[in-house]
Amino acid sequence: MSTKTVEFFFDVGSPATYLAWTQLPRLCQETGAQLVWRPMLLGGVFKDTGNASPAMVPAKGAYMLQDLARHARRYGVSFQPNPHFPINTLLLMRAITGVQLREPERFQDLVGLVFQALWVQGLNLNDPAVLARALSQGGFSPEALLALSQDPQAKDALKANTEEAVRRGVFGAPTCFVGQEMFFGQDRLDFVREALLART
Repeated sequence: MSTKTVEFFFDVGSPATYLAWTQLPRLCQETGAQLVWRPMLLGGVFKDTGNASPAMVPAKGAYMLQDLARHARRYGVSFQPNPHFPINTLLLMRAITGVQLREPERFQDLVGLVFQALWVQGLNLNDPAVLARALSQGGFSPEALLALSQDPQAKDALKANTEEAVRRGVFGAPTCFVGQEMFFGQDRLDFVREALLART
């Protein structure tokens, strides 16, 4: 196993995180690195650091949407701003953490399903009926995932990841670590690649 790792602190409610997700697995494969998935709750990070979504500043939010679309074109991936943004991701991130703990072989499928639903299809996953339909179409049991989202171990793991992220200087998503070096934003992946290539 490679000793080179990228820790990927993520929350599915971040469109920039979706774009990073489309690129990181290939980047890690090309650099011989292992991708370590660290689900966190972005709302908790914002609360603890005093940060907020760029969308809270209208001019910055408008620019960010243009920049995200620009990067999506560069990456050759689909992207659609979600009309229901911002998304409350507490249930989603708890369920994702629960699957990571209990059914790790299905973790990638669930993360991909949720990212596609939010940032390609523009679905309102805060609507229980919409979420249930998306999960069912993706081969997941909505009832089972709801139960996982209430699993005390999943709640504790998500909380612990979020607290660790804040302790290590994270203030937003996505945030990557190569060793102790932190990289914020999907537009910093070139620096992630350089950091990995510099490690033996």
